[in-house]
Amino acid sequence: MKPEIHPEYHPVIFIDDEHEVISRSTMTSGETRDVDGVEHYIVRVDISAFSHPFYTGRQKIMDTEGRVERFKKRYAKRGKKKAAPAADES
Repeated sequence: MKPEIHPEYHPVIFIDDEHEVISRSTMTSGETRDVDGVEHYIVRVDISAFSHPFYTGRQKIMDTEGRVERFKKRYAKRGKKKAAPAADES
């Protein structure tokens, strides 16, 4: 690796309400905490895998009524091809 082109990684604790994830990151903050003798930066996040609706199973799939029908109606003309005139076998 070339020296002086890579960012510095630091031990970080990402906090999302009551959940904490200890990792390494280039992010820093003014708040720190000592964990097992190692100083970690504290980064507070709004959404993490613990609270995101997709990962928690609380995601609501909203299917707007008529959405599929509008799609089919809009693109139905493209799917239909004009029938070729039948060749006479005489």
